Amino acid sequence: MNIISVLLVSLATFVNFGLFNVVKQTSLIFTGDVMLGRSVMTKSLKINNLNYPFMNVANILRSADIVFSNLENPIIDNCPYGDSGFKFCADPKMIEGLKYAGVDIVNLANNHILNYGKEGLIQTKKYLDLNGIKWVGDGNLVIIEKNKTKFGFLGFNFVTVRPQDKDLDLIRNSKTKVDILIVSVHWGEEYKSKANSNQKLIARQLSEAGADYLIGHHPHWIQDMEMVGSTKVYYSLGNFVFDQMWSEETKKGLSVNLIFKGKKLEKENLLKLYMGNFAQPKWVN
Repeated sequence: MNIISVLLVSLATFVNFGLFNVVKQTSLIFTGDVMLGRSVMTKSLKINNLNYPFMNVANILRSADIVFSNLENPIIDNCPYGDSGFKFCADPKMIEGLKYAGVDIVNLANNHILNYGKEGLIQTKKYLDLNGIKWVGDGNLVIIEKNKTKFGFLGFNFVTVRPQDKDLDLIRNSKTKVDILIVSVHWGEEYKSKANSNQKLIARQLSEAGADYLIGHHPHWIQDMEMVGSTKVYYSLGNFVFDQMWSEETKKGLSVNLIFKGKKLEKENLLKLYMGNFAQPKWVN
């Protein structure tokens, strides 16, 4: 056997027995509030383009291994069309936009998901399931394994309440089942640029329970971020897709791109957005 053959056999042995392991990177993107009802829906249906809200951002989203968003509306049959009011819903057709954008999982724990009651929530889960989009926010843990790393996802709505023992227990138990635990949190005050004392108190509780990352929503403005213990907290990512075109701050958003190598965070990219066109965000950095 010549030297080249020996080297090839040795290389095959390393590969076959797992001695020559290359740890692949895993890219996650977290987005702000996504609301596909009201004027977002009427605009998309009027121009016959269900992908309209995501046309300028889908390329980056689809490049990630996991995309996690907060879905701010139920998805129901016979959703009434309208451009005003605060009772949100979206036609099931609007899920096509989420699929086009490569959204893998959404949080349903927010102050609008029950706009059409428990039946609206049941239908929302059904349509997400039918379209292969995972969901959290109803006391459930979702685990997505990528490149031999288990990423866990939870969702909570703490806009008017604080964490209960059952919530903290869910975080503790979930942390034992995953490598990285990501918690989506609806909290804080609308149209504020800084997290309030209640958000900071809740962040401390969730950190101590075992959350690795807290992804905040609800204020509709981008808020500050900080380390709380060993937990990175993004208090609010602002809007991602919304029809709040009446102010500069509500047209801005932030997405977070985390790149892991195995269980280790390699890089954090902050991706700024701006809705220059109606309810259609575009990367600005």
